[in-house]
Amino acid sequence: MDALRLTLRQLQIFVAVAQTGSTTAASVQIALSQSATSSAIKELERLLSLHLFDRVGKRLLLNDSGRALLPRALALLDGAAGIEQMSHDGMAQSQSLRIGASTTIGNFLLPRLLEQFLHRRHQNTATSWHSRVVIKNTEAICDAVDRFELDVGLIEGPCHRTSLSVTPWMQDELVVVGCPTLSQEPTQGPVSLKTMRDWVWLLRETGSGTREVTDQLLLPHLGSYRRSIELGSSEAIKHSAAAGLGVACLSHWVVDDMLEAKLLKRVHAALPKITRQFCMVIHRGKQHTPALLDFIDQATSLARSRPAVSPE
Repeated sequence: MDALRLTLRQLQIFVAVAQTGSTTAASVQIALSQSATSSAIKELERLLSLHLFDRVGKRLLLNDSGRALLPRALALLDGAAGIEQMSHDGMAQSQSLRIGASTTIGNFLLPRLLEQFLHRRHQNTATSWHSRVVIKNTEAICDAVDRFELDVGLIEGPCHRTSLSVTPWMQDELVVVGCPTLSQEPTQGPVSLKTMRDWVWLLRETGSGTREVTDQLLLPHLGSYRRSIELGSSEAIKHSAAAGLGVACLSHWVVDDMLEAKLLKRVHAALPKITRQFCMVIHRGKQHTPALLDFIDQATSLARSRPAVSPE
């Protein structure tokens, strides 16, 4: 077998420069001098016979060759980190997991999934293990999985990254809700689109899976949100809707408790049923540990046992 010419350290330096955009910023991140960082990049390019960056002003931006190398470098470094962890505690490494979830899933579904996963995986064992959970919007979770900072992500919005494997997980229904005293037409039929266009809409921020889906499904019917307020969490939105600040389109997982308590009421609008697909994302270069395989199995079981939509 031919001797390998590349080193993990060279790939680590390459990734740092790719993520920071300069050898100066990368040198701080990896505790190396700027000149040594620059030399390492030049040596890597020489070994590969490829230019990996384009210089734009003071910044180094990945070219086509650099973009092709980055996911492979990240996968190799992730695997190397796993091997190092095995030297400290191989069993802990195989049982530990870094999980990401977008906000609706993270707040309302992930606790149930984690309870089942942790109970099944770690019952009757004294082996040490460490898991980490990150809850952010869909875009941020996909970015972290793409960078191998998370092993798996559960998202509620579309993922457009070809480097990630996207698997449909669970169907979700979104419902339009407002305060119990929300004024509607005197008839018993659905609320007209004309009336809905005049309402104040309470919306999630750009980058949220809920916002992307509601934009795709509502705007073709409403044309635009004539009046709207953006809030950073679904919890804030549903309480604002209950207070009469406006109407919202949220997952039934988010609002079912307040609908049951009659703090919110469901708006029967002149719209088709609004559903979306929750998905599981894993990097295509990710090695599947026993813990990751077990988590996938538990997530699949939960999806089969839960209703896709709420009752009318």
